[in-house]
Amino acid sequence: MKTLQLSIGTTGGTALSIVGQLGMHDVLKTALLAAIGAVVSFAVSLLLQRWQRRR
Repeated sequence: MKTLQLSIGTTGGTALSIVGQLGMHDVLKTALLAAIGAVVSFAVSLLLQRWQRRR
């Protein structure tokens, strides 16, 4: 049980220290890049499905 508590504490402390170093600009940039990546991935998968149907 102590090992689990130590792991949770360490992970929580690491996450909070990282959040403290990130600026709002970095978070928005990451969210925008993730959204663009998702759209591109979806579009490519649609194009590949259509290409495969024609063959």
